[in-house]
Amino acid sequence: MSDLRRRALGGGKTISRKARLRPESGLSSPNGSPANSRAGSRAPSRANSRPGSRYASEDEFASDSENDDIMTMSTNSVEGDDDGEGLAWAERLQDRVAELQDRKRSSVQGREATLGGYNHLLKHHFAQRQLDRSVSELFPVFLRLIRSGSSDEEKLRALKAFTLTLLTCSSDTVFDQALPVLKSACQDVEDDNVKVEAIYALSIAVTYGGGSDTAADETLDFLLEIVESDGHSVGAADSGPVVTAAQQAWAFVASYMDDLEEHSESAIEAFMEQLDSSDPEVQMSAGVNIALLFESAREHEETTGESSGMQYNQHRIMTRMSEIVRDSSKGVSKKDRKHLRSNFSSIVTSLERGKGPGYSTAGRSGPNPHTGGSKNEEEGDFQEFGYREKIRIYNQFLLINTWSLHARVEMLKILLGGGFPIHYLENPIVRDIMSSAEVEFVTQKTK
Repeated sequence: MSDLRRRALGGGKTISRKARLRPESGLSSPNGSPANSRAGSRAPSRANSRPGSRYASEDEFASDSENDDIMTMSTNSVEGDDDGEGLAWAERLQDRVAELQDRKRSSVQGREATLGGYNHLLKHHFAQRQLDRSVSELFPVFLRLIRSGSSDEEKLRALKAFTLTLLTCSSDTVFDQALPVLKSACQDVEDDNVKVEAIYALSIAVTYGGGSDTAADETLDFLLEIVESDGHSVGAADSGPVVTAAQQAWAFVASYMDDLEEHSESAIEAFMEQLDSSDPEVQMSAGVNIALLFESAREHEETTGESSGMQYNQHRIMTRMSEIVRDSSKGVSKKDRKHLRSNFSSIVTSLERGKGPGYSTAGRSGPNPHTGGSKNEEEGDFQEFGYREKIRIYNQFLLINTWSLHARVEMLKILLGGGFPIHYLENPIVRDIMSSAEVEFVTQKTK
C-alpha cells in the first residue's frame, strides 16, 4: 500500500516528501507529457459557452440531478437495504454488471444505457459487497470504453463509472493501468465534458487507485500545467469548465500531501492569474486553492517550527479579491455574484485571521445579568460566531473548518450528488475522506 493511499485511508501525515527518495511509479505515459505551457504567456481563462448541462442525462435516470446542493440537503430517512427495495436495486446492479461484461450483442446505445443505470445505482447505494467479486474485471472494461468508446457520451459515462467504482472499491494497482488512458482522454478527446470527467477520475485514481507519492507530485504538476496554460495543454483553449476542474482536482490531491512547499511558488502564481478570469467558477476555485496553500504553510510552521518558505504578499491577494468583489456586478449573474462575494469574503478572513473556510467574525456580546442572563467572568465579552460552513446529513452536522476538508467535500459533491448522504453513512472510503470533520448531532426539541 502506497504512502499516499495509507494517508487517504486515515493513516495521518507522514514525513516530508523530501525524505522519501525511493523511485516509484510516476505520471509519465507512453504518449509523453503535454507541451510545456509555462514558456508562453496567455490571458486567464475566459468563460466559454457551455453545454446546456454539465453532465449528460442518464436515460431513465435523467431526473436525478448531478448538481444537488449537498450543503443544504436534509433527509429524514435512509433508504432500506432489506428484502424489498434493497434487494431490487442489488438485482438491478447485478444485471448491469453482467451486461457490461458481455461484449457480444451490444450496441453503442445499449452500452450508454447500461453505464447510465450502473452509475445511478452506484451513486445512490453503497455496493461494495455486490461488486467485490467482479470489480477486477470491471476496471479493464471501463478503461477499454474510455479509450475506444464509439461516442463521447459512452466515454463520459465510462469515466464516471470508473470513478464511482473506485470510490466504492478502492484498489492498490489500477493507477498504473489507468494513467495513460485518463491522460489520453484529457488530451485527445475534443469534448470538454469528457476532459472534465477524466480530470476528476485522475484525482481519484492517484489517491484511491494505488498512486505513489511521486505519482501524486506529478499529478499536481500535470493539473497545474492545465491551469497555467488556460487549458491549452490538453487542447481545451480558454475553457472555463476544464480549468475549474483542474483546480478542483489539484486541491483534492493536494489535501493529502504533507508538504506543498515544492509546489507553492508556481501554484500560487498560476492561481493568482486565474483570479483575473471572466469565469466566476474559475475565480472561486483559484481563490480556494490560494487559501489551501496558505493553510498548508501555517500547518508546516506549526508542526516543524520552521518557516514554510512560501513568500507571497497576502495584502496583494486580499486587495485583488476586494477589487473582484467590487467589480463583480459587471457581466455576472446575481447568483454568481452572491456566491463570489461570499467565497472571497471567507478567503480574505482566512488569510487575515489564520482560519479555515466559512469563519464569521460577527457575533454577540456575552450574557448580561441585568437582562436575564447569568453573571460570570465573561460578562460583556464579544463572542464571534466562528465556523459556519456545515453539511447536514440526516440527524448530524459536519463542520467544515479547513480548506483541505473543503476541497474534499466539493469533490464528493460533484461525484456523488444526491448520493452523498448514503455514502457518508455506509461507505468507509467516503467516511475516511471526511474523517477530519467535526460531527455535531441534532437534538430533537421536546414539546
